[in-house]
Amino acid sequence: MINSRNIDDLHPTVAALCHKWLAGCADAGIGVLITSTYRDADYQNSLYAEGRTSKGKIVTNARAGQSYHNYRMAFDFVPMVKGKPAWADMELIEKCGVIGEHVGLEWAGRWQGKFRESLHLQYSGGLSLADLQSGRTLPSIDPPTE
Repeated sequence: MINSRNIDDLHPTVAALCHKWLAGCADAGIGVLITSTYRDADYQNSLYAEGRTSKGKIVTNARAGQSYHNYRMAFDFVPMVKGKPAWADMELIEKCGVIGEHVGLEWAGRWQGKFRESLHLQYSGGLSLADLQSGRTLPSIDPPTE
């Protein structure tokens, strides 16, 4: 099972946006830790099982193939304060999300509905999950500029 934290495992366009986001966070005085980039199908299914068929709380509604992580187009993060993860600092998390939006990423903290993911950023390039499931891929292009 693979749950990478390596930015180089992201699609090149998304990796470039991630680096821009990291620089923006640094400029704002916010340290961040990337907690997940690419996830393989087995790992995604194990996450989906949490709170359903295995112990724990539900952490995702996405099975394998239903997450942009599976296509190298999403990453999760946590802001760091004094060297420790600030999982519940919603003000700091929102600042990170807004910086992500500023560089061209979609921040899942703005999602409407039941399941928001405040620590998740992604770039779809206009491709839906159905597009990706049918074999379409994100072209390697320069990321959007400000």
